Amino acid sequence: MLSAGLPQGTVPKLERPGPLRERVYEALLELITTRALRPGQHLVESELAGHLGVSRQPVREALQRLNTEGWVDLRPAQGAFVHEPTEEEADQLLSVRTLLEAEAARLAAANSGSAGIAALEKLCAEGERAVADDDVDLAVATNAAFHAKVMELAGNLVLAELAGQVDRRVRWYYTPVARRRGKQSWIEHRDLIAAISARDEQRATEVMRAHTEHTRTTYHERAERG
Repeated sequence: MLSAGLPQGTVPKLERPGPLRERVYEALLELITTRALRPGQHLVESELAGHLGVSRQPVREALQRLNTEGWVDLRPAQGAFVHEPTEEEADQLLSVRTLLEAEAARLAAANSGSAGIAALEKLCAEGERAVADDDVDLAVATNAAFHAKVMELAGNLVLAELAGQVDRRVRWYYTPVARRRGKQSWIEHRDLIAAISARDEQRATEVMRAHTEHTRTTYHERAERG
């Protein structure tokens, strides 16, 4: 097995057109975000290039960019490794997420109409099915889509831009606890939909704050449990 250790079927096919280095960057970032490339894993340029069907140069450029953004660590004489986030890094990121998401929930309750609420209900049903099927990847993706929809319904472009900057890292931290959060996470989503539907801004804020804090707590507990 190649040391990159990518599970069968996880490597995204690079779409054309578009700058090759950008497409390689997006492909590697998605593999890191979904943990197909695991924290601490050694990233060998030649092997990644072979997986993606490209030369080593765009892979090298992508790894340098990912290093700058904190996704990859470049170690002298050792090479590139997927960054291993510290508990403090995760805590800071998830705390900021709570602030952004709680405000988004409040604004969604103030602004949402029936179409927006129906969209949330549809995503919630999809997430519940994913949990029932034990499809962690789909549950994580649907969870991200649900929160993105709440952010969209909030109608604040600045808030959405800030949330977009942390979205992928939230997915990165959520993936290892998605199965543990499981059904309870979607029960909390249902509570949030009810608050938004009732246009109860305070309740929506409280539900979202508790929901995101549960994820943060579960992330830290996973380290304690091993």
